[in-house]
Amino acid sequence: MTHTAGFAYEIWRPEIAQYQSATNTPGITTCENAALTTPLLFDPGDRWEYGISIDWIGKMVETVSGQKLDRYFEDNIFGPLGMNDTAFKISPSMRSPAGERASARREGALAPIEFALPEEPEFLMGGGGLYGTARDYLTFTQMIVQGGTLSGVQVLRRETVDLMAQNHIAPLDIPYMKTAAPGLSNDVDLFPGMRKGWGLSFLINTQDAPTGRSAGSLAWAGLANTYFWIDRTKRVSGVFLSQLLPFYDKTAIDLFGKFETEVYRALS
Repeated sequence: MTHTAGFAYEIWRPEIAQYQSATNTPGITTCENAALTTPLLFDPGDRWEYGISIDWIGKMVETVSGQKLDRYFEDNIFGPLGMNDTAFKISPSMRSPAGERASARREGALAPIEFALPEEPEFLMGGGGLYGTARDYLTFTQMIVQGGTLSGVQVLRRETVDLMAQNHIAPLDIPYMKTAAPGLSNDVDLFPGMRKGWGLSFLINTQDAPTGRSAGSLAWAGLANTYFWIDRTKRVSGVFLSQLLPFYDKTAIDLFGKFETEVYRALS
């Protein structure tokens, strides 16, 4: 859960891409079980590296619960919280003309691309296989803000949320993420000059951010320039969703920062 197991993604580590090419191992978005067989890059605990760990955790949840991941999430998270537009498969009610499309930035211009996961996957991607809406995800973030309970529905114990919000990787830091696949991601430099932590399983900024975000807040992102943050100190959270590649697009990041700043300005 801390991304210190030694797994990686080929998007930021060329060694993984080379291994996949040499062994005909599929990438993670194929949702084929063979995609989970890439080797460790380092001994567990040696450093932080974003990778397929959460997909393995999805497999663990299925083993322990005896349920498929979609059913477990529906019974324990989505159903209780009323997140009716979040699922591993797009239902007819969720589908729209743009529901499985994204845009790619090429030489400064945007071009539409097909962007969807397999309809019949070999495994459900715990690390990034869900479709959903900003409203639904904001519901999830507010549950975390309020200590595991929302509108009288308890999903997590408060002490569990407190544990999730602690930095579990000290004295390690979150490094600069240099792209190995420019079509999918730019280089990623989160909170430049600031030491970062990692919880279970969130990025933690260890100092106040210029936008107004409190030190110790929780955050992360999705590949298509989707971002969220959870500020438990000021009891506010935000969700910013685009469908744009490559990741960490400058225009999207700038807009996200302005959005976050205005949210905090409205609170003052």
